[in-house]
Amino acid sequence: MSARLNDTEACDPKDRGQQQRERILYAAKRCFIDNGFHAASMANIAETAGISAGLIYRYFESKSAIVQAIIEGQLVERQESIASLQSEQDLAERLQELYRAWRDGDASVMNAALFLEMTAEATRDERIAAALANADRSCGDQFMAWVRKRAGARAAFVDEHSLRVRELVLLAFIEGLAVRAVREPDYDPELVAAAIRCVTETLLDVDSRSAA
Repeated sequence: MSARLNDTEACDPKDRGQQQRERILYAAKRCFIDNGFHAASMANIAETAGISAGLIYRYFESKSAIVQAIIEGQLVERQESIASLQSEQDLAERLQELYRAWRDGDASVMNAALFLEMTAEATRDERIAAALANADRSCGDQFMAWVRKRAGARAAFVDEHSLRVRELVLLAFIEGLAVRAVREPDYDPELVAAAIRCVTETLLDVDSRSAA
């Protein structure tokens, strides 16, 4: 830990502050996953991050603020992921990658158990609820823009209601995949892949009336 701290101290103050924030956020994720949101205290998070309990408040005023920062970070990743898509094949492959990452507990993506913890906390904390709603709205708008761009000239015949329905189905499907990956990690991967292809092909077929 001392070597890590020395590296941090050698950085520019702004870089050092960002590294401290990232260290705290990573530690918070671990604490929330291992202990649950309410059992994880700010002191626990500080200890896991290897910093003093007082220092953590220089960066985050509360657990709620930490959760909001986690959500904001995930929003950026989701937006970048959508921006990288070129076809329905890309979307299907990306969802399969996410499913495997959730199943295997890959630290590079939002942990499914952590997502459930934050969703539950959103029913009690208006700020977290607002952050989650904003993230969904932002990604939904970006997804609809991507569908329109992909449809080209045919996009003029796709009404707003139909796109919103597709957006809701996709969000619900993705969240369901995350839960399934945690609850039943041994589920037949071929069935999962087939389900993903079925949903993405239907949602991205702008000539289909089934999603409307």
